[in-house]
Amino acid sequence: MTKLLHYVDNAIYAGQSTETAAVFNPSKGEISAEVVLGNAADVDVAVASSKAAWPAWSKMPVLRRVRILDRFKSILWERMDELATVISNEHGKTFEDAKGEVTRGLEVVEFAVGMPHLLKGEFSENVGSSVDSQMIRQSLGVVVGITPFNFPVMVPMWMFPIALATGNTFILKPSGRVPTAALIMAEWLTEAGLPKGVFNVVQGDRDAVNALLNHPDVKAFSFVGSTPVAKYIHETASKNGKRVQALGGAKNHMIIMPDADLDMAANALMGAAFGSAGERCMAISVAVPVTDAVADALIEKLIPKIKALNIGPSLAKTSEMGPLITKEHLEKVSNYIETGVKEGAKLLVDGREFKQSSAGYENGYYIGGSLFDHTKADMVSYLEEIFGPVLSIVRTQSYDEAVDIIHGHEYANGCAIFTRDGDTARAFAQDIEVGMVGVNVPIPVPMAFHSFGGWKASMFGDHHMHGMEGVRFYTRLKTTTIRWPNGQRQDAQFAMPTLG
Repeated sequence: MTKLLHYVDNAIYAGQSTETAAVFNPSKGEISAEVVLGNAADVDVAVASSKAAWPAWSKMPVLRRVRILDRFKSILWERMDELATVISNEHGKTFEDAKGEVTRGLEVVEFAVGMPHLLKGEFSENVGSSVDSQMIRQSLGVVVGITPFNFPVMVPMWMFPIALATGNTFILKPSGRVPTAALIMAEWLTEAGLPKGVFNVVQGDRDAVNALLNHPDVKAFSFVGSTPVAKYIHETASKNGKRVQALGGAKNHMIIMPDADLDMAANALMGAAFGSAGERCMAISVAVPVTDAVADALIEKLIPKIKALNIGPSLAKTSEMGPLITKEHLEKVSNYIETGVKEGAKLLVDGREFKQSSAGYENGYYIGGSLFDHTKADMVSYLEEIFGPVLSIVRTQSYDEAVDIIHGHEYANGCAIFTRDGDTARAFAQDIEVGMVGVNVPIPVPMAFHSFGGWKASMFGDHHMHGMEGVRFYTRLKTTTIRWPNGQRQDAQFAMPTLG
């Protein structure tokens, strides 16, 4: 059986740990490989490699750094299908969805290639008599990215292209459920010309994460995952004096106003709720129609669409939705559906009734789309992130009530409103207390040259990801004040200096 290892100094590294975990193909429900789980000693090797590489890499002209990333970008374009196939096999999302993931990650590489412009500093002449001042941004050193199972390519590329372009060295700790994509990207970066130690991969679980969090030579952490782990990462890294951005969970709402195009809204909900089997931090899991009439009309449109979902193997061209990531997660999502029923929500479509009949895929981790009506804001199935293909309808009678529903939730990652009214849309975008907002856009994931991140329990740290926020996170400011004496004698000054 294939054993997936670490990647250090531009080569596969076996490491010292012999502990492994199974990697599954969720479409078949079969073990496809095993991944080694690194320990503290393996982390030490990777960090030492990255630390040794940082001085030369950080001093390399930024043009030379981004030329390497530009070559990496070309490789990504040329071999996108190869990477998408790996994602589909290990995660379970459809092939086209996986290609979309690679494309969105690649866009961050395109943004990072513009770093020569983005790193330009500021200079002021004669801030005082014969005194100039300049401000520059410099890299931090060794930085770490800890990434989730649902986006094994896009989320790492939210991080490392900008980190590398700004002069940092980077260690990626991917999810053990989807370890292969990280190794492929590392090999392609090597092929593109990246020096040894600049990008390393450490496989592992909690032990590897804790070793990285407590390592004195790691300067910053980027994390995407559940809120409990995000809080732990933020608290531990901050306590250890490290810079940290940690993105957590979500429960994203979509308001449907009475004037909305209901066909447009229903189609948007189908993709946003059931794409990638709902395993997206930006999935819309709560629809909030305003008035019962809108709710009834929306449900009438949704039910046949959900029942008609083509659910199948991730690489099948006809599949609109693939399986969930693991058997355990399938059971978790099923339990949430049962909880919703017990709490009194009305289950209009039960995804648990779906059975996969394709030959060779009967044991995959499949579930159909589910639709709840009359969900209430105090239900566990509403409050907690299900991370599966379950859409809940929360009925409201006014715009203000709908906004209050969103504001009452602990998560504030993304939200959307569907309306034709510009005044309503503007008020919503301005006043809603959520990090990312869509107006007639169901999944408002910002483009690479803007920044991604939520509010409240969806985000811990001061800087969002990619865009200019990413540049700020991976750099620190240095201001230099310069005087050339021009042969003039300077007497000792004991009062606070005033350069004017």
